[in-house]
Amino acid sequence: MKQSDLHTHTTASDGTFTPAENVRRAVEKGLSAIAITDHDTVNGIREAMIEAEKHEDFTVIPGIEISTLYEGQDIHVLGYFIDYEDENFLKALRSLTSVRDKRNKMILENLNNLGIPVKESELEVKRHGKGNVGRGHIAEILMEKGIVKSLPEAFEKYLGKGKAAYASTERISPIEAIELIRNAKGVPVLAHPGIYGADELIPILSENGLIGLEYKHPDHTEEQVVFYEKLAEKNSLLKTAGSDFHGFRNGEVFHGDIGSCSVPISIVNDLKRFSK
Repeated sequence: MKQSDLHTHTTASDGTFTPAENVRRAVEKGLSAIAITDHDTVNGIREAMIEAEKHEDFTVIPGIEISTLYEGQDIHVLGYFIDYEDENFLKALRSLTSVRDKRNKMILENLNNLGIPVKESELEVKRHGKGNVGRGHIAEILMEKGIVKSLPEAFEKYLGKGKAAYASTERISPIEAIELIRNAKGVPVLAHPGIYGADELIPILSENGLIGLEYKHPDHTEEQVVFYEKLAEKNSLLKTAGSDFHGFRNGEVFHGDIGSCSVPISIVNDLKRFSK
């Protein structure tokens, strides 16, 4: 059965593989489709689609992962089949990027106050073209400095919610993200719900235009996969899955490798039916 990975990141945000490399890796893994879902940017989509044209019967789904805030908790909303050239959508994304950059500065300031000097210029070196930078890049810098030995350690000690250098800024709400995606002709799906501890949000979002739930993710336990599969069915949401691939840093994969969490191509077709 043809499979699709609906959650991958590239150098356009905090991945280490270029969009074209993501496509080639997906083809090598025997997938039929992947979604390019970089954080708050669509800058990697065109390159991926050009690469996909070189491979028979392979599809790139233009997507995004929008960062939002709900009662102090970061919530990520995926968008599929978006019109990534829509000017109103691009204008809104530029605003989101400025918020992300503000948060990065706050995190660096917190690290400096902890006696861990990291300069903005060091973070800027990680930026790929017009792509975004974020906590994954900061974690990489901490590894390079020998402060931590792995990406999970960086988040567990410094960058995760409530940890020593964590910072949060005002962001749009998940409902606003859903509206933003729908206005760009896209299909909104809640990413990795098992990370948030905010399950009460799911029925609220389903009543406000949410179409799908990423029930299967590398950071979900087997019990969570079963739980969110049933919750998706209860709320009449499409069941999606993705690796959340961010490439490799110091030889280790962040979240999962491409293809480690996938769904049948029929789910892609179901999502497309909901696009405007």
